[in-house]
Amino acid sequence: MNNETSSATRQIARAAGLVMSAFVLGQAIGLVRQVLVANTFGTGSAMEAFNAANRVSETLFILIAGGALGSAFIPTFTGLLTNDRAREAWKLASAIANLVLIVLIVVSALAAIFAPQVVRYVLAPGFGNDPAKETLAINLVRVMLPSAVLFGLSGLVMGILNSHQIFFVPALAPSMYQLGMIFGVLVLSPRMGIYGLAWGVVIGSALYLAIQIPLLLRQRGSYSPILGLKRPAVREVARLMGPRLLGAAVVQLNFLVNTRLASSMLEGSVTAVVLAFALMLMPQAAIAQSIATAAMPTLAAQYARGKLDEVRSSLAASLRGVLLLSIPASLGLVLLREPVVAMLYQRGEFDAHSTELVAWALLWYAAGLVGHSVMEVLARAFYALHDTKTPVIVGVAAMSLNLVFSFTFAAWFERIGWMPHGGLALANSLATALEMAVLVVLMRRRLNGLHGRQVLQGTGQAAIAAVAMSLALWAWLHLTSSQSAWVVGGGGIATGGAIYGVGVLLLGVKEVRQVLEAVKARLFMS
Repeated sequence: MNNETSSATRQIARAAGLVMSAFVLGQAIGLVRQVLVANTFGTGSAMEAFNAANRVSETLFILIAGGALGSAFIPTFTGLLTNDRAREAWKLASAIANLVLIVLIVVSALAAIFAPQVVRYVLAPGFGNDPAKETLAINLVRVMLPSAVLFGLSGLVMGILNSHQIFFVPALAPSMYQLGMIFGVLVLSPRMGIYGLAWGVVIGSALYLAIQIPLLLRQRGSYSPILGLKRPAVREVARLMGPRLLGAAVVQLNFLVNTRLASSMLEGSVTAVVLAFALMLMPQAAIAQSIATAAMPTLAAQYARGKLDEVRSSLAASLRGVLLLSIPASLGLVLLREPVVAMLYQRGEFDAHSTELVAWALLWYAAGLVGHSVMEVLARAFYALHDTKTPVIVGVAAMSLNLVFSFTFAAWFERIGWMPHGGLALANSLATALEMAVLVVLMRRRLNGLHGRQVLQGTGQAAIAAVAMSLALWAWLHLTSSQSAWVVGGGGIATGGAIYGVGVLLLGVKEVRQVLEAVKARLFMS
């Protein structure tokens, strides 16, 4: 590994560390928010209506201004900055901001007008048996739609800051969103009920944008009131965004199908699937999203300079880091699912039955954590190479399988006497694993290799240490079976983390040695 590649790897590692610390803080605040929400609303009909309604604004954001836009905007914007074309880069940012604002306002207005049809025929047909729940969901859709516009602008600002290698404050933005929801449940909900939580979503999305504005202004970019539809850079973003938009639409279709299926299952199934998926995404965000967010601008800059060997080395290092952390997280979440859910949520309206519902879905979602994590990094790498078609084609195929799996596994689970919403989670995990495998093969072909020996070595070391951790956790669960969820869950997390840490240290994992050396150097300097 040459000095330039080593420097890029260290830059990604430092940025990933900053993003990870912000994400961990956000996940901690998010846990507080989820505990408060679960304690206040449980898995009852009001929470079911909220979770279904929230899908509308989330879908609009993701389709128009979320991952689809970021995957197209960051490589293009970074390429212009790397090649000393800053003025053109800021004109691109202005044009995209104006287009996003116009499109989101128009689409949100249409969604508000046709909210009854959206809920009744798309989101939750199962709510038709409960007119009060259906009406509540319709009203909540309208309350939360402004958040899509605010999130749209926030996503673009985050892309601009990441392209300037600014990661920490943008990564704190989700914490601001969580604080807005906490404000909603603590301050507004006692007087407004579930509507207080919905307004908390809007407040949180405004804070999400506000925290990033000061840093954006420091970049001293110029704003232009243009649409720039004929500008080459805008057209490049549109070209890259088209396939990604299709892929995002298919993903959201899967979520909508799962919501529809769960709305017809046992009461609480919609909320159970939402909470379990969110729990799985906590380690996925802290691990994979932090590393992928930090790596993408560097990979895009390396590609813009034509340094494919550097791209290959940086990507391999990123994949090793993701696997070293996601493998133990997946096994730990599978084994500790029930005490963790009970520790976090079981109080107030959230009873033992609610814990059982969420833990059952979490079992199957947690099995797919490694696939979700690796796929996050690989997809960002393809986007950095200005290739949105490949991951989208693979993603569409995987999500099509997911749809088939969802119907198949839900029906199969019901036939054998298992709660059917677990089948929806299993479908997601299996489809994601297949998607990950195909993307690995295609990326190896694209880069003419992927330092496979290094990646496999790290995977093997992580697997050995994770097996030792799992055996320790199995013993811990049997020894503490009569203890409280806090003892079992909290102690299990501490025990598992300690055993895994010792394991990778004894196995000589180079990333662990590098972290220890960096800590020693910092202490010596102090």
